[in-house]
Amino acid sequence: MPAVFLDRDGVINRRRPDHVKAWDEFEFLPGVLAALVTLRSMNTPVVVVTNQGVVGRGLLSAEALGRIHTRMLQTIRAAGGHVEAIYACLHAPADDCRCRKPAPALLQRASLDLGIELKASIMVGDSRSDVEAARAAGCRPVLISDSEPLDPDVVAVKDLAGAVALWRDLSAVGAASC
Repeated sequence: MPAVFLDRDGVINRRRPDHVKAWDEFEFLPGVLAALVTLRSMNTPVVVVTNQGVVGRGLLSAEALGRIHTRMLQTIRAAGGHVEAIYACLHAPADDCRCRKPAPALLQRASLDLGIELKASIMVGDSRSDVEAARAAGCRPVLISDSEPLDPDVVAVKDLAGAVALWRDLSAVGAASC
């Protein structure tokens, strides 16, 4: 089964230079909840894959991150959307772990756990590490950006609504894979 993988910060919520460390710092980006409702209406599994080095740096506990994610999921459900699962790397960037994007481990683990066909899926992110993780996992990378991506094989969209429109078009022709 194909799925839409989403990075969290910069895709679902506003990215903060000081990191999201509490629910009152979490701000959904405009149109995200509606886009997630659209994906649910299309019966598309949505999986969040996110680097949360803020935990590894000691700025936030894993339990506090879990509470933020619980509130995020509750808000998404209340709006009519759905997220199958959240896979998070809690390591600091300097930890040199195997699960931090751009490594593909989070996507691969989700694929095994949830029966997702990576080659038929897309990964929507806002950074080069998201694009590289998608490529390494065999997904099609979609970059949220106000400018054209540097790589010609990466589709750039303005926001999650643009990624959902692309997914709808790809799903209609059965061409989600590269």
